[in-house]
Order: sequence, then C-alpha cells, then structure tokens
Amino acid sequence: MTILLSTLNARYTHASLGLRYLLANMGPLKEQTTIQEFVIGARTTDLVERILAHRPRVVGFGVYIWNVEETTRLVAMLKRVAPQVTIILGGPEVSHETGEQEIVKLADYVVTGWGDVTFPKLCAEIIDGPKPIMKVHAGVQPPMEDIVLPYALYGDDDIAHRTLYVEASRGCPFKCEFCLSSLDKTAWPFPLDAFLAELELLYSRGARLFKFVDRTFNLNVKTSLRIMQFFLDKIEAAPNDPIYAHFELVPDHLPEALKDAIARFPAGALQFEIGIQSFNPEVQSLVSRRQNNEKAAENIRWLTQHSSAHLHVDLIAGLPGEDVASFARGFDQLVGLGAEEIQFGILKRLRGTPIIRHTQDFGMVYDPYPPYTVLATNRIDFATMQRLVRFARYWDLVANSGRFAHTTPVLLGEAPFDNFMAFSDWMYTRLDATHRIALDRLAKLVAEWLQVRGMDAAAATALLASDYAGKVDAPSRSLKEQPDAPRAIAPARQVRHLAA
Repeated sequence: MTILLSTLNARYTHASLGLRYLLANMGPLKEQTTIQEFVIGARTTDLVERILAHRPRVVGFGVYIWNVEETTRLVAMLKRVAPQVTIILGGPEVSHETGEQEIVKLADYVVTGWGDVTFPKLCAEIIDGPKPIMKVHAGVQPPMEDIVLPYALYGDDDIAHRTLYVEASRGCPFKCEFCLSSLDKTAWPFPLDAFLAELELLYSRGARLFKFVDRTFNLNVKTSLRIMQFFLDKIEAAPNDPIYAHFELVPDHLPEALKDAIARFPAGALQFEIGIQSFNPEVQSLVSRRQNNEKAAENIRWLTQHSSAHLHVDLIAGLPGEDVASFARGFDQLVGLGAEEIQFGILKRLRGTPIIRHTQDFGMVYDPYPPYTVLATNRIDFATMQRLVRFARYWDLVANSGRFAHTTPVLLGEAPFDNFMAFSDWMYTRLDATHRIALDRLAKLVAEWLQVRGMDAAAATALLASDYAGKVDAPSRSLKEQPDAPRAIAPARQVRHLAA
C-alpha cells in the first residue's frame, strides 16, 4: 500500500465523508490507496503502530477543530519514528492561518480548501516525481460534474452502525462571519440525477439514516422537493421500515410547496436543523447575517404546529454586540415557538472566518486553543460567559435530552432563560461539575430544585416520575437517538460546517 488516508473522528459513528471523497477521486492511484479512520482519545503510540502496519509511503490526514491537537501529536511521533513517510495535511483547520500552526511545521505538505483534484495530483508528484517544492498547495475547485461521488465507499459496517453523511451541494451564498462558509462565493449543486442514483444504491444496501451536510438545503426549492420526494416514496412503499433524514433549513425561506412536502412526512422521519443564531437585528447586521426574523419565527411556529419534523434550532452566545439580556430575549422567543431542541452554543473563532474583524471593537477574547471559544466580550465578562457555558451543558442534559419532557416546562415557567439560569447556578453549587453526572443523580437534583422553588415534595416527585421513573435508558426525542435508528450525534453547528 502506497497511500493511506486517515483522520480522527469525534465518535465512531461519524464516518468521514471527506476521506471517501479523496479515495473516490484518486484516479490511477486509487488501487494504491486505502482509508483507516480512528477516534479521538486513543493512545498516540497505538495509532502510529497501526498506521505504519500499512507500510505507507504517503499519509494524508484530515484535520479539524476537534482533532487538531491529537493529530499534531500523531504527526510529531510519526515524523520521529518514520521520517521517510511523507505526510500531507488537509481539511478546514489547516486551510487558513497555516503559517501559525505547529502541525503545519511538522508535516511535509498542506492542501488548503478543496482536495478532490489537488490531493491526487500532489501524491502522484511525490511518488513519480518531480518532487513538489512548495509546501502549501491551494486546492483547485473542479466542475461539480467532474467530482466522483464517494457513496459506494461506505462499507456494510458503515451502513449498519454509522451516520451516512451526504451532500447535494457544496458552498453557501450567505456571509455569516462566524462560519467558514462565509468565504464561499455561492453554493454549487451536484448533478441531481447522479446524486439521487447514489442515494438509491445506498438505500438498496440497507441505509436508512441520512444526514445532509448541505449548508442551505432549501435554497433551491425544486431540488429540495425532488430529494424529499425520494424519501417520501420510500416511506410510502415501506411504511414499516423506518427511514430518517436530517437537513439544515434556511429559517426564513419556506414556500408553500415545501410546506406541503414536509407535512407528508410521518413522525420520526424528518429532522431539521435551523440556524437562528441571534434574533437581534443589530447583531445580525454586525456579523453580516441576512435574516427576516418575523418570517423565520412564523416558519418555526408552522413547523411545530403543522408538521411532525423534529426541530433542532441553533443560538450562539457571545456574538459581537450581544449582551446577556439580548440573548435571553432570543432564547425566550425560541422557547415560546415550541422548538423541541434548542442548541445553545458558544461562539468559536474558527480559523479564517471574518469574525476576527470585530476583536478590537467589541473586546472579543478567545481561547488560544481549540475549539477557540470566546471567553469574554465587552458585553459579557469572563465570569458571566462561564455561567452561560454551564447553562448550555445543563440545558443539554435536562431539556435537549428529552428525558424531562413534563418537568422542563415547569422549570422554565414564564421566564425561561432567567429561571433556567437560576437552576444552572444552583446545580453548579451542588455539583461543582457539568459532566459525568449520573442520570439518577440528575433527576434527584431536579426534584430538589423544584422544592427549593416552592413545589411540594410529593408533587415534585410525581412530576419527575412522569418523565423518569428510574428508567435511565429513556430515549431522546431527536433523530440523534431514535430507538430504531443507528446512533448519530452531530457536532455543534459551527463544527459540523467544517465536515465537507
């Protein structure tokens, strides 16, 4: 074997779409190329041993915000014990600010941006000569019809046990400054007939859980409708064979034809990720986010009331110009709209994103280590930001988990953000931790808090029993943990947008 493609996934269930694109497009070198995926948290020496067992001449690593630190250690050790192996880096984390990164200094070459054409060309030059002189190679973007689709490279184990990431398009026409997609000029669709044919082949092999990584799935409604019809046809033909599809929607663009299609999906078959990020028009303007807030709210309300889709709605705390009161108003508005899951994220300064232009004017202080989370702004001090971080964690454990469906509305009351913040602060005084909390311990603390707030002990116990009843394995509401589907937990929105 000459070329090994590798990456460290966040979880085993995350099959790397990027590596499969590279393998599919290796051309004459495809027969000399293989993939070996790992999961973060493994011992570096074990990974090096497994990589060198292939006796590779070239190793290509996909580098992302969640694996860059561990991949840096991996590359450093590889270069010590096998300096003859050529190491090529690619992926969003090394596509920008390359000169500042230790991992880039350690590696032999870097491909920035699109790698479908540039990576195979670089490998051919390394193997057959002449040896490339330049270390950094800017990825060439080919016509979409020239890219070989990678879906046949999902193995049977992938189909049975892992999330299948798919994309009908790349790029994004919007310019939200916190997202790497803001650097795209537009969105580029793959030829639709060829894409649907690949979905058909995956389905025929047993695939039932499809996660679309398109930034703006409903940008072209005609395309959206054809893809949705593909899934509706499968559901109609085999109503007792569950199929699940996850899409990201632009929140203020939901025409009637799309609503009609969405309304036809049965419960549990459809999940939408909807990026609101902020309801504050001034903040939206600062980060170049175009959004009709009234229309977005109207569409979310329609989806909660007239469809069976599970909604995963994103908010980002720490954006320039937004204080806690402004964020709280947006949070309370989303709660009022009835979204099943509110993903409360903290801003990250992804490498290359234009959000950096606000650093001085808004006192943006970021963690220098991945995932580069904002630590403070001139509107939110460090201590308050830490309270928000804890709020987000406890919110996931209690509200987003779906395990406290009856209890959560009582916890939130008439002032959801303020009430849950009080609960979060109290929880931290009791636990001094936000992770590794046993579910039975969490349930007891929730019941205790309800009593602190004035609820009778018997009533609090009965309320928790209606949700929990000692069943620590109660399923979540979202497609992420459907009892009949493979487990498929996605990274938060900012991170997920790096996957392709």
